[in-house]
Amino acid sequence: MKIGDVEIKFLGHSGFLLSNGKKIVIDPYNLAGNIDKADMVLITHSHYDHCSIKDIEKIVKKGTIILCTADCQSKIVKIEGVEMHVVEVGDKADFGSIKVEAVAAYNKNKEFHPKSEGWVGYVIKMNNVIIYHSGDTDFIPEMQRLSGYGKKDNEFVALLPVSGKYVMDAEAAAEAASLISPDFAIPMHYGAGVIGSREDAEHFVELCKEKGLNAEILEKI
Repeated sequence: MKIGDVEIKFLGHSGFLLSNGKKIVIDPYNLAGNIDKADMVLITHSHYDHCSIKDIEKIVKKGTIILCTADCQSKIVKIEGVEMHVVEVGDKADFGSIKVEAVAAYNKNKEFHPKSEGWVGYVIKMNNVIIYHSGDTDFIPEMQRLSGYGKKDNEFVALLPVSGKYVMDAEAAAEAASLISPDFAIPMHYGAGVIGSREDAEHFVELCKEKGLNAEILEKI
């Protein structure tokens, strides 16, 4: 999918590759084939299907910037030649043409992703394209502040989990999409053998379209 000058590719599960000259990879897991080396890697939390060292090692090069939460440090520090930045909810980082903000991601009534852990999603601004990767989360009140991101000449894309159990299900994800009103909503957190199916993604897309939202399934590369 091409939005503005940013190409968005689905790497499977919650993994994405964002490209506009610079390449950003988010939560790579069980990567298939050859993926371009990343200028930046964003890790939402330390669970094995989001902070997978063998997959991160496949895509980094000397000088790759890695943003991660504190619980990932002991894994990331073993990778040579990268520049690690530990982030907390609310942190903002400016890398010239790329700006990144860490935002809240947690479960409300489940124990899998407690708010106390401080795990994150990311808002990435690449020129006039804003991409929200929610991380592993429920539909949480903090999403309200994202509702204006699609205005003022920006294209706003939301990457939202749909599998249920550990994260939002398709219905809750569609409600979240309706609240934040992205230009495009893309389902994630399914189809990698962890949890979630293509049917979950299809249901999400259907619900979004019923709400008048643009939603699309990206095929895994």
